[in-house]
Amino acid sequence: MDPLEQHYLDMTRRRFFGLAGKTLSAGLGAAAVASLMGRAASAYAGQPPTAAAGAAGPAVRGAVPLHVPAKAKRVIYMHMEGAPSQLDLFDYKPGLISRFNEDLPDSIRQGQRFTGMTSGQQRFPVAPSMFKFNRHENNQDGVHISELMPHTGGMAKELCFIHSMHTDAINHEPGITFLQTGNQQPGRPAFGSWMSYGLGTDNENLPAFVVLISQGFGNVQALSARFWGSGFLPSEHQGCRLRAGADPVLYLRDPSGVTRDDRRKMLDLVADLNEQENQRGMDPEIRARVAQYELAYRMQMSVPDLTDFSGESEETLAMYGPEVRKPGTFAANCLLARRLSERGVRFVQLYMRGWDAHNNLPKEIRLQSAAVDQPQAALIRDLKQRGLLDETLVLWAGEFGRTVYSQGTLSSDNYGRDHHPRCFTVWLAGGGIKPGITYGKTDDYSYNIVDKPVDVHDLHATMMRLLGMDHERLTYRHQGRDFRLTDVFGKLVPGIMA
Repeated sequence: MDPLEQHYLDMTRRRFFGLAGKTLSAGLGAAAVASLMGRAASAYAGQPPTAAAGAAGPAVRGAVPLHVPAKAKRVIYMHMEGAPSQLDLFDYKPGLISRFNEDLPDSIRQGQRFTGMTSGQQRFPVAPSMFKFNRHENNQDGVHISELMPHTGGMAKELCFIHSMHTDAINHEPGITFLQTGNQQPGRPAFGSWMSYGLGTDNENLPAFVVLISQGFGNVQALSARFWGSGFLPSEHQGCRLRAGADPVLYLRDPSGVTRDDRRKMLDLVADLNEQENQRGMDPEIRARVAQYELAYRMQMSVPDLTDFSGESEETLAMYGPEVRKPGTFAANCLLARRLSERGVRFVQLYMRGWDAHNNLPKEIRLQSAAVDQPQAALIRDLKQRGLLDETLVLWAGEFGRTVYSQGTLSSDNYGRDHHPRCFTVWLAGGGIKPGITYGKTDDYSYNIVDKPVDVHDLHATMMRLLGMDHERLTYRHQGRDFRLTDVFGKLVPGIMA
């Protein structure tokens, strides 16, 4: 949409608002007006805001048709920040035991780059996993999963393991940015923001995109708010971080002495002032700001109910494990993710920090795995029991993998692993995913992919298709170009789609 078209569209919105103001009662909230404005604008443009390439403007609830039939309605994305070792969790390589402390063959490394942390090493000794792997029944020939993840292994019939993921990023910041936004450079909208923009929300009292963060036990990387930022999309599509503690959302409570009626009057006045400013400058961010004020007002009632676990049965709480009663733990956040999903939140992002094990990996991965194993398995089981799994797409991933060679000194009971973008393992479950399968394969060293490679853009494209969106058609015009989550890349992975 060129600037002249946008100008005429905004003028039409302004005229509509002026006409509507003569008939609407004074008590009508700004959110209802914003909704009417959005629908009128869609009618003027001849298409809903996200229906085709080049469309612009915020998604309107109920006004955006899907490109294809959807298999899922929402996403829960568990990101293991720091990159867990696929060799010690999911990519079973028993043949490495006989190669302990051997140099990684040049034929395997193939001249691939190292990070600066190991580029100066004189040797690159092979470090087999010291953990036992157990075979679990799935819908193929079984799958081997580390003893560190027994609860997750118990859900193997619901999970799709992709062993052939790869990425272009070799360091954490660009790696996480790539998984979240489809680009290594900052400034693009997060995956959850694209979902909010494309699909809108099923609950007007909660954000469409919510972020939950848990602190782990190992080395933690910086966690930037831009990982859940809306980039060039309207700011109403950015993720809303829920904090642990008495105030899950800062500044949501009314100040002392201010009643809810006082807050309502204040918001109505602010909406009037913002509309006056909008008529002068026609800045779309003004409308986004009004929408955010209205959402915050509604969240005052919905968030306390959301975060109150007192209505959960003892059986449910026990299923998530002993940490579930501690706000901010991964167990509590997994249960909160289920509660958000059943309330219609479109995209729930969980971050579990502490997986960056360059040294002392065995100790750290034991602690990290113990913190996530039971809760993440309980989340899958809980969703399934409640009939939500079929329409919820669950993703578990880090930003890249870990090397087969040890970083630093290798001993029989200790080793570290460096970053490895060439291959890593993620798993998915739920809406539209083939349950109980493994996809792709790595070589005997878990160093290179030998079958069915999947890159980040392919993963995004496939997930979007399962949500009813064509990744090539969900675009946003910015600075004269139509942008999309997958940029100019991405292909579907039919082998993991039911």
